[in-house]
Amino acid sequence: MEPRGEAPDRKACPRVEVLPARDVPLGGPRAMTVRRTLPQRTRTLIGAWCFVDHYGPDDVAETGGMEVAPHPHTGLQTVSWLFSGEIEHRDSLGIHAFVRPGELNLMTGGHGISHSEVSTPATTTLHGVQLWVALPERHRHTARDFHHHAPRPVPLDGGEARVFLGTLAGDTSPVPTFTPLLGAELTLHPHATVTLAVDPAFEHGLLVDHGDIQLADTPLHPAELGYLAPGATILTLTNTSDEPARAVLIGGPPFEEQIVMWWNFIASSGEEIAQAREDWENGDRFGEVQGYPGERLPAPALPSTPLKPRGNAR
Repeated sequence: MEPRGEAPDRKACPRVEVLPARDVPLGGPRAMTVRRTLPQRTRTLIGAWCFVDHYGPDDVAETGGMEVAPHPHTGLQTVSWLFSGEIEHRDSLGIHAFVRPGELNLMTGGHGISHSEVSTPATTTLHGVQLWVALPERHRHTARDFHHHAPRPVPLDGGEARVFLGTLAGDTSPVPTFTPLLGAELTLHPHATVTLAVDPAFEHGLLVDHGDIQLADTPLHPAELGYLAPGATILTLTNTSDEPARAVLIGGPPFEEQIVMWWNFIASSGEEIAQAREDWENGDRFGEVQGYPGERLPAPALPSTPLKPRGNAR
């Protein structure tokens, strides 16, 4: 119980905003359903993280798995992280790689890249997250790139962490980023409490995959994303479930730039988006994906209303 008349320590007990998920189709005509928690009307970004999709566990025999034909990206990095299953990645850099559980695949779109994503025939259950990172204006048109990293498990008192970007629990990912970022998978033992030291300059988001997790005294349920503003020096997570719980922690300093997000593009203006769409339909800016047995995805029509930059309300 807090002493009467004293305010609680907000650095230890920050207020958590709970962001619910919405179901959206992913991947064109053979779309699979994903749960999207970012962006939302009330929140566009958490640090430079601008997109959070969570899918599965899906029985591939029933759902058909993932089948995303070649499509373009600009102005962002894609972060693929699996809990189960396997995805075949091909891109216009000539990279042919596989996304496997516990292994990071990070692709930099920059000025323009295209890629395909297909769950492999050996996959029976597909389960994971797809995340995007917005590139700051000075790096928005950087060269396309690709990184793979398999982080080691880091034991915690009450669980385990796998740090795929940034630094947490004494471990640092070697993968370079264009803004400071944190990305980690956390598992918590049944009824365990884990305390993590974090950078107070960062805002954080905790996506719950399974189990019920209490974050800073706020309950979070599967597919919910808890948001915390900068200022906290520690995060306290409690698994209130009888089974192990799992979550993905993301973070970074507030991204001060406004961005335009449309389809698979991020830019600083609607005019840049329109140019990227035209280049995908008519030009060679994005290169070709070799080895995919099918047609690429056509771009949808631009909306009738102007695309406007958005950031987070302050």
